[in-house]
Amino acid sequence: MKYLCQVWFEPATLEAMTDDEKRSLDRASLDYDDDLVASGHMLTAHALQSPKSAITVRVRNGEMSVTDGPFAETKEQLGGFILIDAKDLNDAIRVAAGIPLAKLGSIEVRPIYDIPVHT
Repeated sequence: MKYLCQVWFEPATLEAMTDDEKRSLDRASLDYDDDLVASGHMLTAHALQSPKSAITVRVRNGEMSVTDGPFAETKEQLGGFILIDAKDLNDAIRVAAGIPLAKLGSIEVRPIYDIPVHT
């Protein structure tokens, strides 16, 4: 099964880190990505830019609106994601627990829903 591991953290936590701490976290994250590739779990992974660079698009009653930033005001922000292939939810949880940012924020593990297409 495929699972999306969403990486959530408070931006203030990263902003408070020294440059050396940030580089160490980046290195640990990339090393873990390499481990996931080697184990066959990794499908793709990407870090996201700051929510300050986000745009939210909505269409209501046929009208589109575009606003700056994320829709919800929360302390934690989505910082990236890893799409994995795992044998079951327990395997996905084990993989998520190894993500270095799990020590600073949280990892939401969600199964991928394959939309059935009927022709």
